[in-house]
Amino acid sequence: MFSDKDNFKDKPCLSRRNFLLMGGSSVVLNSVPGVAIALDGLVKTYPQKKIAKVSQLKDNEQVYFRYPRDESIQCQNFLVKVGTQAGGGVGKKQDIVAFNSYCPHMGGPLNGLYNAEHQVAGPCPLHLSTFDLTRHGMVVAGHATESLPQILLEIKGDDIYATGVMGLIYGHHDNLHM
Repeated sequence: MFSDKDNFKDKPCLSRRNFLLMGGSSVVLNSVPGVAIALDGLVKTYPQKKIAKVSQLKDNEQVYFRYPRDESIQCQNFLVKVGTQAGGGVGKKQDIVAFNSYCPHMGGPLNGLYNAEHQVAGPCPLHLSTFDLTRHGMVVAGHATESLPQILLEIKGDDIYATGVMGLIYGHHDNLHM
């Protein structure tokens, strides 16, 4: 259908489930006079945390960190310099991205499962879900229906900071009560 993946690099991915829920909710709530809705949940900001230095990154080498909470196992994440422009990427080439290390389908661990040749994370050891790291962690194969949660990044000088999460971290009904 679409062969040029570059058309989607700067657009956040919305899962089919969230699209249907948000779309249906919008129709119902907007049909009731005087009711306004706020669709918040795709992105949640947290206090910034320094996670790496740009000068120390090597192409296609993962850097592990915990965010937004240090004590939660599900808050294990990885940062990688993919070498090509990526959705949500930072840096001169917009090629530095970070994602949560757990598959959103059933929480399979994705640490160390980065394929540099195809710029994907996975396949997940539980059900083989694979995620495109250049397209906001979008599902490219497997059972997952949600994109891999992306960690929002900011660069100040040579320092890289995590500032929020786009998507739902596995094991939590929302990212507010972690």
